[in-house]
Amino acid sequence: MSDLSDAREILRQFLETEMLLGGRDIPWPAPAGGNRAPKAVVGAAASLPRDPSAGSSNGPSGARASTPPQRAGLSPEEVGQRVAALERIAAEVAACTKCGLHRTRTKTVPGQGPPTPRLVFVGEAPGYDEDRQGLAFVGRAGQLLTQMVAAMGLRREDVFICNVLKCRPPDNRTPAADEIAACSPYLFEQLRVLGPEVIVALGAPAAQTLLGTHESIGRLRGRFHDFYPSGTPMIGQPVPLMPTYHPAYLLRNPGEKGKAWEDLKKVMQRLGLPIPARYR
Repeated sequence: MSDLSDAREILRQFLETEMLLGGRDIPWPAPAGGNRAPKAVVGAAASLPRDPSAGSSNGPSGARASTPPQRAGLSPEEVGQRVAALERIAAEVAACTKCGLHRTRTKTVPGQGPPTPRLVFVGEAPGYDEDRQGLAFVGRAGQLLTQMVAAMGLRREDVFICNVLKCRPPDNRTPAADEIAACSPYLFEQLRVLGPEVIVALGAPAAQTLLGTHESIGRLRGRFHDFYPSGTPMIGQPVPLMPTYHPAYLLRNPGEKGKAWEDLKKVMQRLGLPIPARYR
């Protein structure tokens, strides 16, 4: 392949990734003659609704995935039991005073989504907007997560979204070890109730907490790991877990979006979700 062909292929992959993961304006240099070409708008996403759970129903091909986004085969009684269990956990979170974060929180953020998801996203901790609204991933990072979910051919209401911490750390600092130790049992119990087919860990704190490791996200991402809902390796049935970059990191480092999209494609393949041929 010639250097020109290589450059075209790299540019094509970059623009497709930007389109899928929320890319907007791509600057276009002025021609040598001095007449400026108009700025190209590549993959400009439609304005997101105020309620982040009501995201677009269209994936990259413009149509919903044919594979069911939620687990089938559960009786109404089983679904009701899951709902009751999740509500109980949320109530326990709301009353929790196990660490100092309860003194500074506005609202607890247990997470939201269906009780029968095939896919669960786990982040680090609530931020400013989440603390005010009591919902996970509703700020700028949440908008990008909505676009990531839509790129997979899903809607936000098809997946469960939560964090390791259920209260916002002051100034959005990294969660402390004692805070993770106090709060992570709520997360593990949620995951046992939900029983997803795949978990996506967004960022290092989420991946390290769920996998019990200190490895960096750069070393963990790109491949599946075994997560044991029991909390003990080799006990119980493991759930495939894919670590990838947190949307907030991608906002600061947009050049890494391509790696995140590769991770999400592996998740789609594991779930049997169709990937359009041009994006494989």
